[in-house]
Order: sequence, then structure tokens, then C-alpha cells
Amino acid sequence: MRKIRRIHILAAVAVLVAAVLFVLGDFGAGDDAVFVPYGAFLEMAAEGYVDAAEVGEGAVIRFWIGESAFYTSNPRNPGLVEVLLLKGVAVVEPGMSAGDILQNLAGFAVIGIVIFAAIRLMNKNVGKSAMALEVDAAEPDSLQTGFDAVAGNDEAKESVLDVVDFIREPDKYAKYGARMPRGLIFYGPPGTGKTLMARAIAAEAGVPFFATSGSDFVQMYVGVGAKRIRELFGKARQAGRAVVFIDEIDAIGKSRASRAAGGNDEREQTLNALLTEMSGFQTAEGIVVIAATNRLDTLDDALLRPGRFDRQIEIALPDLAGRQNILAVHSRNKPLAADINLTDIAKQCAYFSGAMLENLMNEAAINAAKSGASEIGRDEIENAYYTIVAGSAKKDRSHIKERDRQITAFHEAGHALAAKILQPENTISKITIIPSTKGAAGFCVNIPPDKMYFTKAELEAQIIGLLAGRAAEELIFGAENITTGASNDISRANSILKDYVASYGMGESLAELSPPDRRREAATHMAKLFTKSRELLAENRNILDNIANALLERETINESELDAIFNEQYEPRG
Repeated sequence: MRKIRRIHILAAVAVLVAAVLFVLGDFGAGDDAVFVPYGAFLEMAAEGYVDAAEVGEGAVIRFWIGESAFYTSNPRNPGLVEVLLLKGVAVVEPGMSAGDILQNLAGFAVIGIVIFAAIRLMNKNVGKSAMALEVDAAEPDSLQTGFDAVAGNDEAKESVLDVVDFIREPDKYAKYGARMPRGLIFYGPPGTGKTLMARAIAAEAGVPFFATSGSDFVQMYVGVGAKRIRELFGKARQAGRAVVFIDEIDAIGKSRASRAAGGNDEREQTLNALLTEMSGFQTAEGIVVIAATNRLDTLDDALLRPGRFDRQIEIALPDLAGRQNILAVHSRNKPLAADINLTDIAKQCAYFSGAMLENLMNEAAINAAKSGASEIGRDEIENAYYTIVAGSAKKDRSHIKERDRQITAFHEAGHALAAKILQPENTISKITIIPSTKGAAGFCVNIPPDKMYFTKAELEAQIIGLLAGRAAEELIFGAENITTGASNDISRANSILKDYVASYGMGESLAELSPPDRRREAATHMAKLFTKSRELLAENRNILDNIANALLERETINESELDAIFNEQYEPRG
């Protein structure tokens, strides 16, 4: 506080000095000059008495009659110089006097003091806020999350059990010369429970949990991120044994080679500080660092080498059994109806993450509470499911034209028919032409079974099914009347086809193709698969019409109703 007051006093003194110098510089003509009123000066110039005058932008005009010096007030009249020259007065530009020099120096001094004060205040604020890392340890008792709350990740849990034991009893492993893994990286899609698993490890080991995010270390001031890293690990060492968790580590740990052309000094310093801190751990400290990322492939190699993040553990989307266990965990405190079968719900939720399953049960509970039901039944869970998948159904549909209803009906019927023929193992749980709040005019819920791999034929079947909506529009209404409704289908088909050609090597060549060649081959495959989709629907036109007509009549049909229409008329070829 005293320093700030001192700066303010210095600034005030500098301004006062500058004002005094300004007065002296402008109003003191110097030498032994005599003041003459401006009118008298003009009369003397007109009568030819004035030999020379010094006219500038200052407050005074200096002039000479013979050897005698005089000065007068300067009205800063732009025509004065011309008048004086016409009267034979020699007009000269004023030189810089001592007063002018002092005046300019005073001005620079004032500016310098103001800038200095601003920098000092900014640095003080940065030191208190931007430089500090606001992270406190969560004690084991407050975590309330053990392995019993982590469902659907049995393989991942198995991979960290020895780490928990190591944190609890480091001496047990030290006598065998074993070194505790200094770091674990959890990777996988969003919402699969990476943070939950890290908290569970700390809770099971009974140690404090320090949770941060990679973005906490990314700052505009060089050196701040590195300082925060050192603070974080300093706090962990003070706690003794601890789990340090850094979410979204790719914010600071991206490969340095990938940004060589436009490097970021702050990110590099932060990453180097993290690498240094991890290398400095002692085996018996009982501190383990856990990081989480959705993009393991983007991380720097130095992070992934042994001695840093020793283990890379995938936290993947849960399989059928995992989904059932997750649903059971999130149903513990909810009044489910007796006829609710979690296995059936788990089958319906293929490729749902743990977070999505938790959200499903929560939305179902909200639906039950809004309707005043005594328990959570099938309707509440189904409504929650379709809301998550496609959005809530729009209530007011009076504005929808009949032509649009027909286009939507045949579009969704095309998807359903192609899936029934080419993907018989899939479940078509619902088809509707009721528009949703997510912008869909209708939707067909096509649920695939759990698979480790997809064959070439299965990928082609997926693409043909996605293109079947556009193919049905063209088949029924003509090529000139296709609509924008297939935009999302086409985007997804292109994404699959890109991997089909470039990543999976299922195109014409296993060799890596140049981007133009990839695009050319993908376009050729897309055209062939669209033709197959259109031909498939044309061959089964009666079934397509019947599905579309059922949708126009009822707006929504379920799996059993679709099966009845399909099985009545479909005759497999060959």
C-alpha cells in the first residue's frame, strides 16, 4: 500500500513540475525582452520598424527592432506570417529553448511514471490471482465413491487394483524392488467414467484427491502454467500419499512435434515442468498421477514413456453386461416398476456411455415426478430414451403440410426397409414421422448389437441404410423433388466411407492414397452404394409403400408392427 501511495505522490509531483515548466517555457521569453501589446506590435510592423520575428505555435512571438528584443502574445493567426513577410519582416522558425527541452522531458517523465505504476499494479494482481492455483485436496471420507460405484469397467478396475494396494502399502512392494507406476492415463470416449475411476482409486486407497484440468495450466503469461504445476505437486507432497488427477491433459500435453511450426512457449514450459515433477518422484512417496484424455494419439511421446505415465488404460464404452450394471447402480435409489427389465433397457442402449445411461435414468425419474406416478414405469423410460436419442416430440403439428408428411413417411420407411433386409440382427425399435425438438422431421431408431469388429459387408450395409432415405425420396417423388432431409444421413455415410477407404483399407488398394485419390475412390463407392440402395427399395416397393402408409395413418409404429408388415410380404432372393 505504501508503494502505491509513493507512486501516486511521484506522479502528482511530476505533473506539477510539468505545469510549472509549461508556464515558464511558454510565457517567459527569456533574455531582457520587453513585452509589447499585440496591437502595438502590428502597428510597428506596418510602419517598418520590425526587422525580424520568431513566429511559432507557442504562446509568445519574439521580435527584434535593431538589437533590441521584444515579445508579444501569439494569437496563432495562420495569416500572420504572410502579413509580416509583405511588410518586409524576416520571419524565422523558433528554435527549441531550454524551457522547451525541460517541458518535453517532464512530459516523458509523467508518461513513464504512469506506465510504471500500471505495470506494478498489474503484476501485483497477476501474482495474487493468475499465478495462484486454486485447488484443494478432497479427503477420502468426502469422496463417497469406491469401486462398487464404478460399473461397466471391470477390465479397467482390474488394471488399477495393484496401484491401490501400492499406495496403501508401498513397503510391501519395495522389498521386491518393485517401483510404483508414477502415472496412469485413462483414455476413451467422453462420459465413460474416467474421472469417476480416478476418484474411486483415491477413495479405495484412502488418500487425498487433487483434481485439476489441463486448462487450469494454460495461461497467457509465460511461466504461470509451470509455476502452477510445481504448486500442485508441492501440495501433493505435503499431503504425503495422494492421487493427483489432471483431466483433459491434451490441453498441455499435445505432441510438440505437431506444433513445431507455431510453438507455444507457455505450453512447452508447462509440459516440461510436468515431466520434471513426475521424474522427481521417489518410489516410496505414495503419490500417483492420473491423467484423462479423449485423444491419446495427440499426446507427446515424452509423456507416454515408462517412468512417466507407465500405464495407458482404456475406459471404453460399456458392453451389454456393463450397461446393465451401470443401470443397476443408477437405479438404486429410484422406485422402478416391478416389470422393468434392466437387461432389455441395456440392449436398447447400445453405444451409450455411462454418463448417458445415468442421464437416461434421471430423465425417466423426472418424467415420473412430472406426471405424479407412484413409480418409474416403461413409458417414462421409453420417453426418456427417445428424448435423448432424437429430442422431444413437438406438440403442435398443425403447420405441417400433407406433402411434407408423405416425404417424411417414405424417407423413414426407406431406412427401416433397408435395415430389415441388410441388417437383420439390428433392432428397429421405433419409426415415427412426428418432428422432434432437435430438428428431425422424423426418425427411425436402428439399434445394432454389440460388436468388436465390423465386416466390409456390414459397413456397406450401414451406408446403404443411411442412403435409403434419399433413395426412397428419389424413387417415389422423382430426382427433381429430393429434399434437404437427408443431409445428416449423407454426412454420416461419408464419414463411414472415409474410414472404409482410408483407415480400414477396404477400397481398391491397401496402400495409403493421396487426398485426391481418396476422394475419387470414395465418390465412386458412394455412387455404387446409392444405386444399390435405390434398387433394393425398387425391388421391394410394395413393402416400402405399406410401411409409409402405416406411418401416415398412425404417425408412429413400433418393432412388432414393423415386423408384421415386413414378414407378410418379404421374400428373400435366392
